[in-house]
Amino acid sequence: MADEGFFARVYDVVRQIPEGCVATYGQIARLVGEPRKARFVGFAMNSSPGVAGGVPCHRVVFKDGSLCSEFSFGGRDEQRRMLEGEGVSFLADGRVDMGRCDWEA
Repeated sequence: MADEGFFARVYDVVRQIPEGCVATYGQIARLVGEPRKARFVGFAMNSSPGVAGGVPCHRVVFKDGSLCSEFSFGGRDEQRRMLEGEGVSFLADGRVDMGRCDWEA
């Protein structure tokens, strides 16, 4: 498993994702200098303090715009509700419209 330092770096980057945008697990991994640790970014999101703790983990999605079925803070429907509330648009198949909402860090 990744160390606490890695998780802290991930949380620092995720805090920078603006409202109305999403980033991918792989993108976050690259931004913290660990391009092969996208799965560990997922572990960090699962362990995060969430929005109440200042980490908008609901803004992290799979590279194709899919939402995680195991979203820790209420499930996929809650993640979608939170994203839609911020103006994130979705495709007809339920994926985030990455062409419109992908964060260009």
